[in-house]
Order: sequence, then structure tokens, then C-alpha cells
Amino acid sequence: MSKLLSKHRSTRKLTTLVENRTTYNSEYAELNIYETHAFAEKVCLKFDFPIIASMLTGKKIMHLDGFAPFDFYPGESVVMPTNKEMVIDFPIATKDRPTQCLALGIDEFKIDEVVGKFNQRVAIENENNTWSIDETTSHLINNTDVNHLIERLTYTFTNNNKSKDVLLDLMIQELIVRLLQTNARSLIVTNSNQIFNDTRIGTVIKYIKDHLTNKDITVELLAEKAHMSASHFHKQFKNTLGISPIDYINSEKIKFSKKMIKENKNFRLSEVAFKAGFNNTSYFNRQFKKHEMITPSQFIKSFHQQDSLQ
Repeated sequence: MSKLLSKHRSTRKLTTLVENRTTYNSEYAELNIYETHAFAEKVCLKFDFPIIASMLTGKKIMHLDGFAPFDFYPGESVVMPTNKEMVIDFPIATKDRPTQCLALGIDEFKIDEVVGKFNQRVAIENENNTWSIDETTSHLINNTDVNHLIERLTYTFTNNNKSKDVLLDLMIQELIVRLLQTNARSLIVTNSNQIFNDTRIGTVIKYIKDHLTNKDITVELLAEKAHMSASHFHKQFKNTLGISPIDYINSEKIKFSKKMIKENKNFRLSEVAFKAGFNNTSYFNRQFKKHEMITPSQFIKSFHQQDSLQ
């Protein structure tokens, strides 16, 4: 991330120690990079357009309507609707180690345009085709596709390129689709016992949640539960949620393993892997790094360091 912001650091001006703002513009989007160099509490931000806010360095404590206060770390993002207030604490920001975050605002016309195309082509079992990213707040943790796009967008915004506007337009369209797919996934997971319990994909999500630690969940088994062929089920699942069935299962198992690690720091990694439904520790390690971008051992170490700072 330091290399990503090298051009930004060489040109930006510091006018305040708290939420110093630098803005980059394109035809359909605005990138704001915020830097805080001192401890601060209850800093309020609000935007008159939908934004995705992503952490770059340091730590924030976020206070958002509908959420309990939560720690906000690099690799995490929040999607905020228009005129939704964020109240932010900066517990560890210093002059030498600033807390940095970006807020990417996207023109609502562009969102509506991409949403229209998305709703025409990708509907959940043809029963719900009205996705929007401008209604509710979402907290995204280590979403690899979204993170990679944000890195590419940040680099393109902050570096001059003859094709800058064309590249940004394509990346923004892709980001909107990724967010829509994430929104779909979040809604299905949250409401699998309610809104979606009469759809085949929703039924499968509920089955996965109920049997998460089962080591024998296969695409064939899930396709059978959905009353589809394996190939059609795989395509339908990925179109709907933006992720393959196996990747979704593994991501949920990794979340479960993180919860275990936080609740009992004395678990051995082999024990965590087994209890989370993985057949062996090496596969667990690979999947953990794939989804969290760090190894389980590094996660445990960072979790202990966070505790020591509190």
C-alpha cells in the first residue's frame, strides 16, 4: 500500500492533522484520501452521494447507524448510502504512523446505469431483480475482488495516464457489479430463513450454514438440494453471489475459524482446522491465506497485538 500511495504523498498538502483530505476526480467518480496524524474521537463525515470507504493504514473505531461500534482495519470496507453519517474515533493515529482511509464516491447515474444492466442479466431465480447499493450500509471484510479493484482505482486516480478516464470508467462499472454481488450474498445469508427460504439458492445457503463443519459438503450434494444439475447450479450460484460454491463454503469456514481463535486463544491450529470442517491443516492454511491475505499464525499474532494495545 505504501507504493500505491507514493505519488499521492509526493503531491498532497497537509493542512490539518485530523482527516486531512485530498480529492481526485473523474467523469463518474471522486476519490478522497483522508489522513489523520493525531488521536481524535467523534469525527463526523457525511457525503451527498453513495461511497465505499476502505482502510489503508492504521485503525479506526466506526460508529454507524444499525451497527454496534466496530474496529476498522486495512482490508476492510464499508458501503455507505447517500447522506449517511459516519462517526469515527482514531485511537492509534500519530504523526509518524498516520491512519489513512479512502472514500470513493460514485455518480448515482452511473450506479443506476450499471444496476439496470445487472438486473436484466442476473436475477436470483428470476424472483428478485431489484438490487441497489444505495439503501443500506454494508461492512465488507477482506473481500479480495473488491480490495484488488480499489487498489487499481487508487493507483489510476493518483497517477496520470492518457487512458485514465476510460480505465476508471471500466473499473467503476466492475466495482459496482462486485458490490451488487456482495449485497446479494449479504441479503441471502442474512435472510436465508425468511425472504429467500422459498428459493433454491436460499435453501442451499441455509443448508451450508446448518452443516458448516461437515467435511463432506460437495457441489454435487448442494446441486441435489437445489434440484439442479451440478453445472447449472455452479453457474447459478456464482452469478447470484459472485463466488463459487466451494469458495463460499471455505470463506464461511474461515469466518468460523476466526471466531474460534478469538474466543479461545489456546486452540492449536490443527484443532481449529478440524473443528471448522477442514480435512487437513495444510489446506486450511492455504484457504485462510487466500481469504484473509495472511496466514493463521499471522492472524493469531496480530490478534494478540491488538489485545495488548487495548
